[in-house]
Parts: sequence; C-alpha cells; structure tokens
Amino acid sequence: MDTGSAAAFDRMGTLGVEEEFYVVDGEGRPTAGSDELVYGDREPPEPLSGRIDHELFKFVVETQTPLIEDADAVRDRVVAVREALVEHADSYGLQIAGAGLHPAAVWRELDHAEKPRYRSQLDRIQYPQHRNTTAGLHVHVGVDDADKATWIANEVRWFLPPMLALSANSPFWNGFDTGLASARAKVFENLPNTGMPGRFESFAAYRDFERRMVEHGSIEDRGELWFDVRPHTGHGTVEVRTPDGQSDPDVVCAFVEYVHALVTDLAERYDDEADPGVDAGGDGGLRRELLDENKWRAMRHGRDADFVDRDGDSVVDLATVVERECDRLGVDGPRRLLDRESGARRQRRLRDERGLDGLCRDLLLAEHDA
Repeated sequence: MDTGSAAAFDRMGTLGVEEEFYVVDGEGRPTAGSDELVYGDREPPEPLSGRIDHELFKFVVETQTPLIEDADAVRDRVVAVREALVEHADSYGLQIAGAGLHPAAVWRELDHAEKPRYRSQLDRIQYPQHRNTTAGLHVHVGVDDADKATWIANEVRWFLPPMLALSANSPFWNGFDTGLASARAKVFENLPNTGMPGRFESFAAYRDFERRMVEHGSIEDRGELWFDVRPHTGHGTVEVRTPDGQSDPDVVCAFVEYVHALVTDLAERYDDEADPGVDAGGDGGLRRELLDENKWRAMRHGRDADFVDRDGDSVVDLATVVERECDRLGVDGPRRLLDRESGARRQRRLRDERGLDGLCRDLLLAEHDA
C-alpha cells in the first residue's frame, strides 16, 4: 500500500498548478469530450503531453503544469498549458471553459467517465458523487520537511475561506441560481473526506490517518482525501485545493502568487520556531467549527463575506484581510482580485444582460487566454 513517504518532502518553494476545465461544444455547452482529448489518436501539444487527464464526468478534464522552479515563470507556464489545451480541443472541434460549476450543466443529462477508479467511486459514494460536476484550482508548493509541511497545512486553514471568497465563481448549478457565490464548494463538500481538515500533530499522524483510511476501506488511495488543504505525501508539497475554477489566467496567477508567499512565510516561521498563533500568521487555535463557519460565509457571500478573526473574538471583512495579507507578505495578487468584479457577480450580470448563451461564451478560455 503506497501512502507516500517523508522522503518526498525534499525541496522548498517549487510550484505546480492543477486546473480542472469543462469540455464544451461550439456553443459553449457541456459535451462528452474528455475521452477524445485524453485517449484520442492525437498527442496533445507540449507542454500538455502527459499532463492531461479526465475527471468524473466526460465533460471535465484536469491539466497540470510542469514543475515550476521560479515563481516569476508561473504565468508563462499556466498560459502555455491552457493554450495547448485549447489547441488540442480545437483539433477535435471542441472548446474549453473555466468556472467552478458550468452554468448550463445538468448532471442527470451528462455521462460519467468509464475509468475504473471513478466507477468505483460512483458505486461506493452514490448520489453525492453522481452529481459532482465541480471544477477547481489546486496549487502545490514544495516543502523540504514532512513535519514542516504538516504544520503549514494546519496553519493555512484560517486563510482558506478568504481565498474561497476571492475565487467564488459558481453561482449557478443544475440550471438555477443557488443564491451562493460558490455553489461548487458546497456541492463538493457533500462528498466524504472533503472540506476543512482537522489539525494533525505531526506528519506521522497524517500518514497514519492515510493508512488507516485505506486499510479500513474508506478510500482506495491517498488521492481520495479531498480536503481543502493537505500535505501531499506523493509530491512532497502543501496542496491548497480551495479556489473555484477560473477562465482568466490572471486570476489563477494571483492565487498562485499568494499561496506561494503564504506557504513560504509559514515555512520560515516554522524554521524560526515561531509561536503558531495569531502573531505568527496561523489559525490562532480556532476550533474547526469556527473555520467551517468562515468557509460557509465565503460560500454564501463571496466578496461580501466577513470572518471570525484569528483571535476568535472579533470579525473582519474580506477587504481588511486582503490589505493585511498583502502588506504582511509583500504581494499584490489578492488586492488585484478584490479590485475587479467577482466571478459570481460577473456570471449573474452576464446572464441578465446576454442570457445563458452569452454567459457560456464568456467562460471560454479562448476569450481570456490570448
């Protein structure tokens, strides 16, 4: 049984970006195209070759960037993978869209993938997985010590709801407006082993948890621990899985900039043996229930959310969190996101102004990645 190893955590600060996308037809509507893109007779162009796979539904694919050694190269790598995907899809007469949920997707009308892993999940999980039409953004940051990575994953948790609020890009699901800013987060959270994880006292404790989950038949492999953040025991990274999928690469790059700075800062604090409380930028020891409350506020209200602060006694709005984090870490990505129209608001506005067809066209990568 492969549950990873502490030896995987051997490099600090490297990056990898995984994005889930929707395969759509010429009108921007969902279509079963992942089999062609993943298993078709045409090799994907570089750098996509060997870095594309399908997800649960046949209209969802996932891509991975090559290992990124230099944070300044993130945008070039992200855009190159996206351009290769659009080119590959176009060769089959297909297009690619980005969002947390596709507004025209009705899960009962869409085909599931034939891959044995997903068929097993469908049989084991049933209804929650049958309707899981979600697409997210996952950011990996390399960490050079397994216990350090576990500690960082613990400390990152408070910052996940503000990230979700900034990324919220999925108001529509199954053909209707949910009233949420990120319905993707709520739909995905209905699966087992998702959402806000508990605190793990060490890497050994996390690896033991992985092992037990496999041995007890709760999961088939470590990849089925779908928490919002986790020490990835195969890649040797801290993986942040919170944001909604996006059509605009600039939004993706803003999140990568922030996650990289956040993880790097926490790594330095761990090395300095800083107090992992409020002053150290951590979660302040908040109960997981309060972290869940913050996530709910992000799902429901998006940019308008406020949060139980790290001291547990005060409430802070998203704008204050963004300014505080940008000043603390010396980054600008979250501030740029806050200054632009949110994905959820944009989707609602475009559906009102242009109808569903206009909204579907706006989600196409070809409209944003030039």
